[in-house]
Amino acid sequence: MRLLNRIFSEEYPFVLSCPALLWQFVFLYIPFAILAIHSIVDYIPEIQSYVLTSVYYVQIFNSLYFKVILRSFFLAVLTAFICFLIAYPVAYYLAMRGPKKYKTFLLFSLILPSWTSLIVQVYAWFFLLEKNGFVSRTLQALKIISPSFHLLNNYFSILLGMVSCYLPFMILPIYAVLEKMDKRLLEASADLGADKYETFKRIVFPLSLPGVYAGVLLVFIPSFGEFAIPTLLGGSKYIFWGNVIVDKFLRSRDWRSGAALVIIGIMLPIFIMLVGYLVSKIRTAYQRAAYQQKTNGPKDYWT
Repeated sequence: MRLLNRIFSEEYPFVLSCPALLWQFVFLYIPFAILAIHSIVDYIPEIQSYVLTSVYYVQIFNSLYFKVILRSFFLAVLTAFICFLIAYPVAYYLAMRGPKKYKTFLLFSLILPSWTSLIVQVYAWFFLLEKNGFVSRTLQALKIISPSFHLLNNYFSILLGMVSCYLPFMILPIYAVLEKMDKRLLEASADLGADKYETFKRIVFPLSLPGVYAGVLLVFIPSFGEFAIPTLLGGSKYIFWGNVIVDKFLRSRDWRSGAALVIIGIMLPIFIMLVGYLVSKIRTAYQRAAYQQKTNGPKDYWT
């Protein structure tokens, strides 16, 4: 009894997080483990036994799948980059310059589209961009595009849908970091003679990088495997990683190849993130080593 009382008193946050951890373990990690097993284990009828195999991974590394991976990677990077360019000024305005009495309303307006289904958001763009839609008619009336020009079923429509759906996931992490930043640092920078550009360059932006990194991950990872937006707004002209996975599972009924594609789609963004993290750590270590060498300090490069 004392042990339970001590656990509930000292580890109360962990106890509260246990249901969420259990839910994640049962409905996320166990399905991923099952997919991983399906991708490396095959049943051989001749010997009536299961054997380990890598054939489903080997068949992925051909020119067709490699082009799809590059196309999906480029789309995810471009989506994250455009979202960053739009999100940072918005988050900066809300956290630093926006009127406080309207901040709650502006944040609510920002989050409101995320309460609707992704399919609903995509279909909204579909009806706006179709040939007789509002956007197409407006641009035709302004003589910006010709009547024969189509805004749907192209890379522009896919990218527009991706950015509009994932933009809040970039704004909110950046806003959260900027909102919690100590504003006295800005006053200290001004007292030391720095202008607004130097203050932003040396204080605001470096301190907001954790929010930028979180936003990039929240946009890049789902964008890499997105299926609904490219299918509905891009038609059948472009094939992305998510389309290939859906085709393997729902059309070809090739469960083991589909499982291998899912595992590759999960591991590839993780590998890219690890590489980026290692590069940043090495860069930080070299900068610290150069600074210590300049100041004749101790040369502990990795602490």
